[in-house]
Amino acid sequence: MRHALCSASLFALLASPALAEDAALILGSERYERLDRVSRADDLLQARAGLEDLGFAVSALRNGRSGPTAEAVAEFVDTSAEADRIVVLLSGHFATDGARTWFLTADADAPGLMNVDAAGVSVDSLLQVLAQTPGQAILVLGPSSLSGPDLDPWLRIGIGDLDIPQGVTVLRGLPRDVADFAEDALVSPGLDLAEELQDWTAIRASGYLPATWTPMPAAEVEAQPEPTPEPEPTTDPSREDSAWRAAAEADTLNAYRAYLAAYPDGRYTAEAEAMIEEILTEPNRDARKSEEALSLTRDERREIQRDLTILDYDTRGIDGIFGPGTRRAITNWQQQTGYSQTSYMTREQINRLDAQAARRAAELEAEAERQREEELRLDRAYWEETGAKGDEAGYRAYLGRYPDGVYSEVASSRLAQIEEENRAAAEADDRQAWDRAVAANTVASYRDYLEIWPNGVFRDEAQARIDAMISQQNSAADMEAAEAAERRLGLNPITARLVEARLAQLGLNPGVVDGRFDDDTRRALRRYQRARNLTVTGYLNEATVVRLLADNVRVDSR
Repeated sequence: MRHALCSASLFALLASPALAEDAALILGSERYERLDRVSRADDLLQARAGLEDLGFAVSALRNGRSGPTAEAVAEFVDTSAEADRIVVLLSGHFATDGARTWFLTADADAPGLMNVDAAGVSVDSLLQVLAQTPGQAILVLGPSSLSGPDLDPWLRIGIGDLDIPQGVTVLRGLPRDVADFAEDALVSPGLDLAEELQDWTAIRASGYLPATWTPMPAAEVEAQPEPTPEPEPTTDPSREDSAWRAAAEADTLNAYRAYLAAYPDGRYTAEAEAMIEEILTEPNRDARKSEEALSLTRDERREIQRDLTILDYDTRGIDGIFGPGTRRAITNWQQQTGYSQTSYMTREQINRLDAQAARRAAELEAEAERQREEELRLDRAYWEETGAKGDEAGYRAYLGRYPDGVYSEVASSRLAQIEEENRAAAEADDRQAWDRAVAANTVASYRDYLEIWPNGVFRDEAQARIDAMISQQNSAADMEAAEAAERRLGLNPITARLVEARLAQLGLNPGVVDGRFDDDTRRALRRYQRARNLTVTGYLNEATVVRLLADNVRVDSR
């Protein structure tokens, strides 16, 4: 398409009797919708003012898409029909098949050999235009790189071998270098460019380059009379405002492109360009905006995190904030469920997740109930073999295995009675020694008692207390960690009562449901944790809360 456009324009150049006027074309594209940004490529347009001061009619475009670029090229070709001097400056991405080269427009999308004409301007066709003024024709190229990656098996980023017509000068360099050269040297009147180029080592020249060369004369250029332009239709600002509001409300790639097509030089061009870049650089933008439209509350977000946790997707916390951990968990769930992996939720997905979590919670509860029944059976059987015998050894054996068992309160109470009876029956010295040991209540004090009274009335109780203290010392760090973990949950009284009520509902005897965790509550929690293969501490942690409250609050599935 571009080659055909330039060829048709060449025919017009040879046939139309336009007024003699110098012509220039400047295309600089730094921001591409699909391709990488080309730093400082649009700085090339800074040479426009200097060229106009030298009498050039300049067609210039910054970050031009295919439509506006075609119009700028057509305008340039028309102007160059009777020009004495022609200058073309191009900076940005180029593509080549080795023999031919194209300058790519800002909206070039996956160009290939079969469609590159629709995505770029043929450099070879521009060379034909430049050939009409031999000795006064300059082509300046600022490619993103001299050689780049393949776009398809036949096309790659870069500039190929140019067939430079006689009398045409081609200057090449990096975008920043050609921009500086064009603004500082190229537009300087009376400057000998052949000599100047010796100082610009970053600029490579080829084609026509005489020993002395002053393409821009020092004499003041007499302004050519310009034909009276036809009055352009007045643009109604209110219509453009309406078009921009419609594009912003739609907030889609096509909407912003439609605005730019209607108003390529409009007042909101920069905003539209920025939004297009934002959309193209955020692949899941539509999914994010769909989730934002749900206006999920903090509690609804917590419920989603609880559901994911129930299903074994780690959200790294249940705080109602969707951070990287939650987004990763959502992505993993979407992958397993067959949804697009966007990391953002839709109402349909929330409902499905909720249903899966409810089913899993029911399965876990049924499994926990079966395990509880088995624990109760084993508990009662062990009681029959130990505590049910009614002696101190039996009670201690039972409590050693089931400190929070069904009969733990009974065993502890009867042991206390036995101790009291033993105290009453003990000899005075034995009782006094035991009282001293109890008053100190240390491992050392109970060992001193056993050393003095190895067969004392309280020997079993002393040994039991030693064992308990050592066990407590060994697990003190774990208990401190468990207590700290519970504090970090920041439970309020309402949640605490919900926990106690749930424990009571399960028949675990947590005591009075008052939002205060006492020994009864701790014992009930240990029973709950043990039955569900959770870490047994008697303190709440995230896993225990998730299991306890799994069915209490559901996300609204309407």
